[in-house]
Amino acid sequence: MYERYETTPHLRPRWQRKLGAYWRLMRADRPIGWLLLLWPTWWGLWLAAGGWPGWHMFIVFTLGVWLTRGAGCVINDYADRWLDGNVERTKSRPLVTGEVSSREALGLFVVLMLMAFALVLTLNRLAIWMSVVGVLLAASYPFLKRYTYLPQVYLGMAFGWGIPMAFAAIQDTVPPLAWLLYVANILWATAYDTWYAMVDRDDDLRVGAKSTAILFGELDLVAQGVLYALMFLALGLVGQRAGMGMYYWAGLALAAMLVAWEFRIARHRDRDACFRAFLHNNWVGMAIFAGIAADFAFGPHG
Repeated sequence: MYERYETTPHLRPRWQRKLGAYWRLMRADRPIGWLLLLWPTWWGLWLAAGGWPGWHMFIVFTLGVWLTRGAGCVINDYADRWLDGNVERTKSRPLVTGEVSSREALGLFVVLMLMAFALVLTLNRLAIWMSVVGVLLAASYPFLKRYTYLPQVYLGMAFGWGIPMAFAAIQDTVPPLAWLLYVANILWATAYDTWYAMVDRDDDLRVGAKSTAILFGELDLVAQGVLYALMFLALGLVGQRAGMGMYYWAGLALAAMLVAWEFRIARHRDRDACFRAFLHNNWVGMAIFAGIAADFAFGPHG
């Protein structure tokens, strides 16, 4: 007789359940993807502005990152609806369970991208035009795993587009330094998303999806080492060209130690360990940003 008073998900109002499903579809309950997108955007903002970029730029790019990351997750799940039901880690996603329809997902994607574009309209013309490329990158990335073994590289291109956009918005140009930092981010994103792909490698092989983890095969850890080494080389060149001081180099050194720890825990390719290595890249991005911000605040630029 007391069943109707129980607090269970299926007894919540329909609109609450629907909003909760949209929230999970956007991965708003899992901030790791937002942070991995945020750190390189902040790298670009601080380097472009020579320090604190001001509240307008900070709010536009930070909120824009959150919106575009949510939109990217929505379109990713839409593209992967043929795959996610066959993968243990993703079989409870809202599009797979039917909590959200394909039409609703596309509508949510459009709304999020329009909100992000409204923010971009407060920037200069070059940044606005560059945002169109960002939309194309975000919308097309999820479909690549059917046709290429390099979706992780394309992810880096999409996740790092905030870097040249930051330079465009602040300097009204995109100098070579911006593209060098962009390349460093592509290498980093390819590396950390390969950890993620190593978690799903067996499931991806079974259903016919492609990834760098499958491409690298038994040489995956060697390839990871090369990717991270090239990333730090590119970031070293960024520091040299930008005239960065000891705080920047200390941030890179700390980031390198954090990456070494990832290899230590994931050396046996255990699924849980690879996933922990993926998550750990949040601290890598934070360490690099801390070095950049501290150098502009207290170093030769301060």
